[in-house]
Amino acid sequence: MRTFEPTVYILASRYRGALYTGVTSDLLARIHQHRCGTFDGYAKRRGIESLVWFERHDDIEIAIRREKTIKRWSRQWKFNTIEASNSEWRDLAVDLGFSPP
Repeated sequence: MRTFEPTVYILASRYRGALYTGVTSDLLARIHQHRCGTFDGYAKRRGIESLVWFERHDDIEIAIRREKTIKRWSRQWKFNTIEASNSEWRDLAVDLGFSPP
């Protein structure tokens, strides 16, 4: 994965648990920040660290619009999106070289 790659992502606390939707230009760095608890906030307070879905884009503006759209979706739509490609809710960050949370 190249360094600057606009990506929309969803993290989960557990299977069908609390979700966090975000956007970044560097997914690996952002996952590291989540895992280390770099920033106080919703995801840190709820232990949301498992990468369960992500989508890469060519342009950061498109990625930001997509993130805003996904944030408006119901939980069930988010669950359906995750389960379409990750039915077991595996932590995809492990495939990118991270240890399980």
